[in-house]
Amino acid sequence: MRVSAQVSLYPLRQQQLGPAIEALRLALEREGLELQAGPMSTLVAGDSGRVFAALHRAFEDAARRGDVVLVVTVSNACPVEARGSGDVGAV
Repeated sequence: MRVSAQVSLYPLRQQQLGPAIEALRLALEREGLELQAGPMSTLVAGDSGRVFAALHRAFEDAARRGDVVLVVTVSNACPVEARGSGDVGAV
């Protein structure tokens, strides 16, 4: 099943926020998922099994850098454009 997810990571008690956020982004990219980064969240789209597995690995990668909160909203009802169109879709 194809899903889309809106993902926000909040590093806690870390002097630099960037490394944990970058770890999350890289882990999602490694899975070949469609990503659209925004200033407050990232939209992710793909097969549900791959999305959930990637989120699990991404959380662990980010959490290795310190305390984090990961907020995820997943939907199978939001429109998602075809891969390569440059637009992940409305969430």
